Amino acid sequence: MALADTAGCAKPSEDFPFPEIIELNVGGQVYITRHPTLVSVPGSLLWEMFTQKNIRSLARDSKGRFFVDRDGFLFRYILDYMRDQQLVLPDHFPERSRLQREAEYFMLPELVKMLAPKLSKQNSLGDDPCQSDPEELSPNADANRNLTSAAATLPGTVAGGPGGMVTSSVGAAGTDVRRAGFITIGYRGSYTLGRDSQTDAKFRRVARIMVCGKTSLAKEVFGDTLNESRDPDRPPERYTSRYYLKFTFLEQAFDKLADAGFHMVACNSTGTCAFAHDQTDDRIWTSYTEYVFYRE
Repeated sequence: MALADTAGCAKPSEDFPFPEIIELNVGGQVYITRHPTLVSVPGSLLWEMFTQKNIRSLARDSKGRFFVDRDGFLFRYILDYMRDQQLVLPDHFPERSRLQREAEYFMLPELVKMLAPKLSKQNSLGDDPCQSDPEELSPNADANRNLTSAAATLPGTVAGGPGGMVTSSVGAAGTDVRRAGFITIGYRGSYTLGRDSQTDAKFRRVARIMVCGKTSLAKEVFGDTLNESRDPDRPPERYTSRYYLKFTFLEQAFDKLADAGFHMVACNSTGTCAFAHDQTDDRIWTSYTEYVFYRE
């Protein structure tokens, strides 16, 4: 059945220009709701839209539905809030900041407050709790962090915990603090191997060396040669797998890790034949290799 021009099931009147049931097109997503729901929060943008007398001033789509040019997927949470003024989000909701922006647009100050990030011991301002690492959710995380801070200020102190061990020793140049932990570096490569292995393999250069581990350790070892552009706001005590090095020589990475007191404890590599050339029978192989380093 085709939609009526008023986009609703009840016929509006001059005193009440909007139908009881209203269809909305929000960014391409269609919602059907009652008029009282849309005007349940006085002063909101939806309240202003659906209490005015001049209904013709509102934008419509080709089927007569009222059109709102916003994020259609996030609007479901806006509409849920309009129904009972409560906020219920799914577990590990990743778009809290975007939903807060939508709440600001729809002029819902109470919802904005509910979505505002809060300062806590476990999360810095602007961090969503669902993005916390398992270590940050541990009940002993604060205690370990306090021990770490104390060890850094007291020469000759050793503090151990599930997150690693901090050793502090005094040298001629001052206090040298080194934290135990793992760093993994990996790279993807490819090479061409001739038929029956009768010709030498042709290797392509390493395109990018990836770095996985705790942010503070990665910065300590690689310094300015570490590219943090893919994960720029990661706190020091969190883990990341998105950093990579600005150089492409594995030996240079090994030297830096050795200078920082790391030793290789494991490595692995995989190779997959991507395709074979139709005319030469040369096979193109892709590989991924990881090296795991540890410092006591």
